[in-house]
Amino acid sequence: MTAQQPLTYDALVELATADPAVVGLVLKGSRAHDGMITRHSDHDLYVVLADDATTDLTRLAGHRTAELDLVIVSLTEFRAAGMPGFERYALARAHVVLDRLDGGIARILADKARLGVDEAFQDASGWLDAYANSLYRSVKNHRDGQALAARLDAADSIRFLLELLFALDRRPRPYNKYLEWELDQHPLPGWDTDVLLRAVDRISATGDVSLQRHLFTCVETAAREAGHGEVLDAWGEDLDLMRPQQEDGETPCGRDPRSQAMP
Repeated sequence: MTAQQPLTYDALVELATADPAVVGLVLKGSRAHDGMITRHSDHDLYVVLADDATTDLTRLAGHRTAELDLVIVSLTEFRAAGMPGFERYALARAHVVLDRLDGGIARILADKARLGVDEAFQDASGWLDAYANSLYRSVKNHRDGQALAARLDAADSIRFLLELLFALDRRPRPYNKYLEWELDQHPLPGWDTDVLLRAVDRISATGDVSLQRHLFTCVETAAREAGHGEVLDAWGEDLDLMRPQQEDGETPCGRDPRSQAMP
């Protein structure tokens, strides 16, 4: 295409569909999330080629405009994309535009959307320890009068908390932009979405220590139910500082004990 006639999404789909080397087209980003499209949204598209295929479309590798971003990969490369990596969530919620593998492209995306049992368990253990570490530092800094440090550590803890909660449900954590969308469309089992998001919002903004402690009790319950008690017990008496104190009162954390995480 010339500068006067930039390549459009529809034109690219037409070209790719007519090319036998292309085995799949996958749309990701805001256009793959219903209700998230704005006037600034472009089309983020994976073009998946048969391994060892030859096609003139490779000249478009790296194409990026306000209308269209292309990633052109082989089928083998597509299987590996985001496994692990930052791209995993984007592909987990991507839409299939073209699938010449009798559902094979869709199955690859489904595999990215669901962490393996062992993978999820190991990831959750690591995120739980990181969450406890930042929480402990936040509470300790608050106790010692280090207000800024306490708030920064509290904000850090939320990142690890979200990674943990999604790993417990064997899902990749969504990007921040899609967190509310994800929880609205696919709630975390055992958690009240509205209450959890309010807690995440307040802790990130203020470092509210009482809320952090009450949230930790809910996380501790969920983590122990999932078999991660050893990670928590390694903190020994330091757990006492993370748990609610007499002056903290009662604060909802968003966990519903009647609902359990998915196996």
